[in-house]
Amino acid sequence: MPKLFKISRTVLVLGAGFAFAAALTGCTVEVQNRQAAQELAQASKPPGSVYTGWRVFQEKCARCHGPAATGGEGPNLLPIVGGMSSSRFVGLVLTRYDWALPATQANSTGAAREALIDSVVQRREGAIAMPEWQGEPRVNAHIADLYAYLVARSNGAQGTGRPVQ
Repeated sequence: MPKLFKISRTVLVLGAGFAFAAALTGCTVEVQNRQAAQELAQASKPPGSVYTGWRVFQEKCARCHGPAATGGEGPNLLPIVGGMSSSRFVGLVLTRYDWALPATQANSTGAAREALIDSVVQRREGAIAMPEWQGEPRVNAHIADLYAYLVARSNGAQGTGRPVQ
């Protein structure tokens, strides 16, 4: 009888060990699956920081497009940017200008350029159109961040308030 008890006890301990190992394996698979899903979600986001893009947008774009990018003097950007590629966005923001001004005025730099943008925005000069931002260091340096912010706004991932840093 004692030998049978030893065998049963051994089988019981081995069975418990096997069950414990199986449970740990299941946890590992779940953690690995969650990690893959998080990596896939991260890879599908456009490059850039939504928070930094929001800050640049508030500083440089909100006066025309509104603080939530839903329009003002300029158009609502959410439906426009929602279906736009990043390369098209960069091209429009950095190089597009449609105003009816002489080339020497349109290509001004520094304080003269800022005064010109203010004049166009306040409708004192030129046609109302998107200015070229290529020469603006902050916009140029954070164009991917602007795109990330506007895509997040257009697909509903970011609300109208300040993003999490």
